[in-house]
Amino acid sequence: MKQELHVLIIEDDFRVAEINRQLVEQVAGYQVTGVAKTGDEAMDLLTNSQELPDLILLDVFIPDRRGLEMLREIRSNFHTIDVIMLSAAKEAATIEEALRCGSFDYLIKPVDFSRFEQALLRFREQKFFFSSRQELEQTDIDRLIGIEPIAVLSEAVDGELPKGIDQLTLVGVMEILQSSTPTGINAMETGKAVGVSRSTARRYLEHLVSIGEAKAQLNYGEIGRPERRYIPWTK
Repeated sequence: MKQELHVLIIEDDFRVAEINRQLVEQVAGYQVTGVAKTGDEAMDLLTNSQELPDLILLDVFIPDRRGLEMLREIRSNFHTIDVIMLSAAKEAATIEEALRCGSFDYLIKPVDFSRFEQALLRFREQKFFFSSRQELEQTDIDRLIGIEPIAVLSEAVDGELPKGIDQLTLVGVMEILQSSTPTGINAMETGKAVGVSRSTARRYLEHLVSIGEAKAQLNYGEIGRPERRYIPWTK
């Protein structure tokens, strides 16, 4: 899975759109790549885009059509894009229809940032969950549909992460590791990609080794100290 997830905001109020953009970009690994004020503008952006967004934030109320109609149109024409509805609408029928039409989540305005962040982190974890597996067991499906919490890494199923290991950073390191070349990746390369120091990256990589998600190997060059490189265990 690519490191950064791209978001399109569909919101007719430019002030609200800017607030939503700031909220998105406070969550690590996300970038807003476009803002559309109407349904027609959004569809034009999507139709002519060279790279589709991973996620759309959509209001129920947009000028040229109902947001739920827009949701159905997006889900019909752009199957790889997920949608989170953001709206002041609290009617049970509206929320039920949004969820039936495939909305990943539904957030009521004014949006609480912690709940907003939770939605984006859950979306990111689910994307990684699918990209890191070729087959799913029943327990995996149970986590995805909410019977059990999603656990991206094996240790997260069994208990809390050790002190000094943050779940979000760990997911980022794991994504870099999974997308590395067959020769693997070192701590310096990982730190640069994730945005942490080399020592911090090494601590996370060694943690992945300790829980069986990665293995380390020494590469000996012609001169200097051997380089420790990390590669993911094949599932």
